[in-house]
Order: sequence, then C-alpha cells, then structure tokens
Amino acid sequence: MNQDEVLSLQSMPAASPSYGRPPCRFINREYFTISYKSDQEAIRQAVPEPLKPDGSNIVLYEWIKMPDSSGFGSYEESGIVIPCTYEGEPCNFTAQMYLNNGPAILGGREIWGFPKKWGKPSLRVEETETLTGTLYYNNILVALGTMPYKYNILDEQAIAKTISKTQVNLKLIPDVEGRPKIAQLAAYNLENVMVKGSWSGPARLSLTSHVNAPVADLPVKNCVEGKHFIVDLTLPYARVLYDYLK
Repeated sequence: MNQDEVLSLQSMPAASPSYGRPPCRFINREYFTISYKSDQEAIRQAVPEPLKPDGSNIVLYEWIKMPDSSGFGSYEESGIVIPCTYEGEPCNFTAQMYLNNGPAILGGREIWGFPKKWGKPSLRVEETETLTGTLYYNNILVALGTMPYKYNILDEQAIAKTISKTQVNLKLIPDVEGRPKIAQLAAYNLENVMVKGSWSGPARLSLTSHVNAPVADLPVKNCVEGKHFIVDLTLPYARVLYDYLK
C-alpha cells in the first residue's frame, strides 16, 4: 500500500475494517430510560471539567436495543448519562456504557469517544406486563430496571427534542509511548429523528457494586420516572467541544 491508500482506510485492521463509515442509521432503536436522584458529590466526581452538572442531581440509567444499525449490526447497550451544561448550554454527558458488540465498541470509542466496555445487557418484556432491563458484567447482575409496559403515552415531539439534545463524550486515546495523544470532549447531535412510539410510567432501579462496572458509584436515592420509546435516527460524526491538550 502507498501512503494515499493507507490514508484512505476507514479503520483497523487494514485487511478487514472493523466497522463501516458514519453516518450510521438506526432503525427501530428502542430506549428504556430511568431517571433517578443520586448523590451530588458522586455526580460531580463523574463529570469532567469544564462540563458542569446541571444541579438537578438527576442521573439517567438507560437500556437501548438496536436491531438494525448500519455499520454495526444488531446489539444491545446499557449505561449511565448525566445531564450537564457547557458554557451555560444544556447537554448530556455519557459516563458509562456496556454492550455486546465488537464493531460498535471499537467504532464508538475510536470515532466518538463513547466510554464503551463489553457487557451483557438485555431489554425485554417479562410475563407480558413488565418492561425489564438487565446488565450482567462478569456473569454478575449489576443493574436491574423495571417499568409497567406502555402505561402512559408521551408527547412524541418532546421525545424527539430530548433525543436531539447535545450529547458529550470524554475521548481519551494514548500515543504509542503512553502519553495522551487525544484528550477531548467530543459532542454530537442525533439527526433525522422519527419517533414511532413513546410511553412513561413508574420505574424501579437496582444497582450492584462492581469494581469493573461501577454503575453503583452513582447510587439510587429515589426513582423519578421511567420512559420507553422507539425511534429511527442517524448518528453523524462528532465535533470537538473542548481540547485538553491545547
């Protein structure tokens, strides 16, 4: 390969790229999100400056089922999102993510800086009436969320606005000598959002302490609400919101 051919490659390994090129289209992407009150100091510790927690002490625990994802395939995901602000503007910081798909882990980390690790999440309806999310890490149940199935219909335009909110990741990639090569806050906004259904209801969330999947480091004080929605959307490339090396 000459230099131009090397630079035209989309990802490693050169002989067989690990994932496709963005933008990525997701069809029938299903969310189950539980908003809960957590500890103020724990939230502050989890959020990198210059982001600031929005002051609500709310944390979002979510499960996402993605049956049709261009470039990545079919998989499920689970993790923690914290409402924040950047220079006074609202955004969401993605603090932890666990999923069962190699291409999505590699592409998510290398392009957007998603904090993705391998885990075993699952989103399903149990016994016809309970929307149930679980996350296993090292064969240990570290997260369990439940909500009545499709109790209350939500405003789909409000859900579309929520999904389109600026999302922020902390992207960290070392140089070959171990020093930081990339240290950025990467931001993106989901596009072409089409909500196909949205519901709310009471919810419960249980988190178990685990050193390699520390979801319980943001403890549950009080569950506020559960939301369940199904959407089509596009994940575009990100942009640099803040560069720690400049």
